[in-house]
Amino acid sequence: MSLTLGIVGLPNVGKSTLFNALTNSEVEAANYPFATIEPNVGVVNLPDPRLDRLAEIFSSERILPATVSFVDIAGIVKGASEGEGMGNQFLSNIREADAICQVVRVFSDEDVVHVAGKVDPLADIDTVATELILADLQTLEKALPRLEKEARKNKEVAETLEAAKAAQLVLEDGKTLFAAGFDTTPIRELHLMTAKPFLYVFNSDEGVLTDAAKRAELAAAVAPADSVFLDAKIESELLELDPEDQAEMLESIGQDEPGLDSLARAGFHTLGLQTYLTAGPKESRAWTIRKGDTAPKAAGVIHTDFEKGFIKAEIVSFADLDANGTMAAAKAAGKVRMEGKDYVMADGDVVEFRFNV
Repeated sequence: MSLTLGIVGLPNVGKSTLFNALTNSEVEAANYPFATIEPNVGVVNLPDPRLDRLAEIFSSERILPATVSFVDIAGIVKGASEGEGMGNQFLSNIREADAICQVVRVFSDEDVVHVAGKVDPLADIDTVATELILADLQTLEKALPRLEKEARKNKEVAETLEAAKAAQLVLEDGKTLFAAGFDTTPIRELHLMTAKPFLYVFNSDEGVLTDAAKRAELAAAVAPADSVFLDAKIESELLELDPEDQAEMLESIGQDEPGLDSLARAGFHTLGLQTYLTAGPKESRAWTIRKGDTAPKAAGVIHTDFEKGFIKAEIVSFADLDANGTMAAAKAAGKVRMEGKDYVMADGDVVEFRFNV
């Protein structure tokens, strides 16, 4: 399932530094606007200690975690919706992402210029939101005359027209459709950017990372979106350290895990995803599905034949399997069950599909 989070933000907030850390890659990170021109894609493993335990139970040869895909998109500037900077290209790259991950600068560094001349995270969030809102309003202004014309002949289009007009009012009020909780199902065809789920990454220094009140204030300002606090430079440094030194450095900034682990989890949540698990002697593996997917749909992620020929799914929750130690013991304890086509998958289900093709 190739869903992506587009990493956006103003220039020089640490997007490319974060992306380098996310992928351990060498995207150019330079202290001037528009250092990133082509969008770069990075795939990051989702941390999942359940897989280590499954590999132990089934003596698996390898572990395959779920992944989260991030696309590094160059910096947005004020006026991007009118083509300022490289606005049009960047907006089209954002349009292709499934969710928007905005990197917001909270760190102070006199050597790294801020495009607005001062560090003001809420103003930066507002700038990006405003440009996306203005771009969506342009999309609606172009679409409305066509929808009005079609609605006269086709009653089904009337619902789309009404939803488009309602969305326009929300945007004119200065809110993103996501923040307003607006149901964009009837206008999905318009691909409005502010309808996408948002995730905020506050690129912070030690002063912010160790200040619980400041973090709470910033998180509240962007709710209902998820927020992650990390220091992109430190995340890059952590990759070079052994586990013991990593733990020591994290402790010094008041964190119990790398910020990238938190970001991968938050990204997964923002995209509305969850995992189910399969295990055997060859591999223990996490498979990515959408929340609410049924068993046949989940089977189709492995192979389309599994979905077409689905008969049943043999399922045990990871917690029950872990507690009992083996599949045989879990079966003996009555924890393994057979589920049919209507079963809605739960995160952490350990599954074996029965199918016939």
